[in-house]
Amino acid sequence: MKIAQIAPLAERCPPALYGGTERVVSYLTEELVDQGHDVTLFASGDSVTAAELVPCSDQALRLNPDVRDHFPHLMVMLEHVARRADEFDVLHFHIDLFHAPVVRAFAERTLTTLHGRLDLPDLRAFYRQFPRLPLVSISDAQRKPMPPVNWLGTVYHGLPRDLLTFNPNAGDGYLAFLGRISPEKRPDRAIEIAARCGLPLKMAAKVDKADQEYWEQIIEPMIRAHPNVEYVGEICEREKNEFLGGARALLFPIDWCEPFGLVMIEAMACGTPVVAWNCGSAPEVIDDGVSGFIVDSLDGAIRAIERISTLDRAGVRARFEERFTLERMTRDYVDIYRSLPRVRAQTEQASRALTVRPASSILRAS
Repeated sequence: MKIAQIAPLAERCPPALYGGTERVVSYLTEELVDQGHDVTLFASGDSVTAAELVPCSDQALRLNPDVRDHFPHLMVMLEHVARRADEFDVLHFHIDLFHAPVVRAFAERTLTTLHGRLDLPDLRAFYRQFPRLPLVSISDAQRKPMPPVNWLGTVYHGLPRDLLTFNPNAGDGYLAFLGRISPEKRPDRAIEIAARCGLPLKMAAKVDKADQEYWEQIIEPMIRAHPNVEYVGEICEREKNEFLGGARALLFPIDWCEPFGLVMIEAMACGTPVVAWNCGSAPEVIDDGVSGFIVDSLDGAIRAIERISTLDRAGVRARFEERFTLERMTRDYVDIYRSLPRVRAQTEQASRALTVRPASSILRAS
């Protein structure tokens, strides 16, 4: 198949530092290329890929100090896509809603994975106007706030099997918090859990401009007040293996309807169990009592930490391999691609051409 992958421009593919969506797009793109598909990636110009790269900005936007407004760059991307749309059997978008008016004429050849939160009230009015746009969710929980739309499936994220190394024994290791410093991620809960458990906490997280005040007024003073807490800062992909693999447990104390939570399966790949709040996708991703614990309160989180040594780290890794590999994710997406009308019609036409052969060719074959 000729497949276009359209990535966000905030980070390159794969990201140099933080960036969940771009990371997933990168993994998917490279695996599709490895499987023999003809793939074109629309992304920032500093992206690294074996696919054909269509640079839609000179570099990733978030770390470019000259970029103040992302929207003009997204419009440039959509122009690139529109000019080449006829070349592809499938156009797979990962940029939320921006492309919907542009793809009306060829929507049946598109797939849109919604990577973000869908509980914002303005989104209902938007998606009511585009009820036939083919959509994929990254968890069933993510779908709940949406009006009736054209869901083609739920595809959980996946990672390459060998991306992160299994650590069978973290010993008396620290608790870990990895992600973004923001109110909905509840780093304050992570600090309180570690303090009440009397355990060290390492926090590897970025601080966006929108969350700078929250960092300065709430989280930074809490870190200074708790000598057991170490703020590591934003880490790159290479550093995750040691950071997550050396942890006793990953704390995922969210306070919002998390669509997926890539860090949970990154921890699982290392064999590190997850203590997650019962919000959003967490109960779908974590098998309670196997790959971690699902909790509803600080007291519940503390009890879970006390029981964390009862979990088999090899069992945590096994759950990752059963449910969250790149191969499984790619297989799910290819199945959905093949269900799209144009691809299905091409497949049926090719099948008929193989089964209905001219009589002369049958005689020659005999």
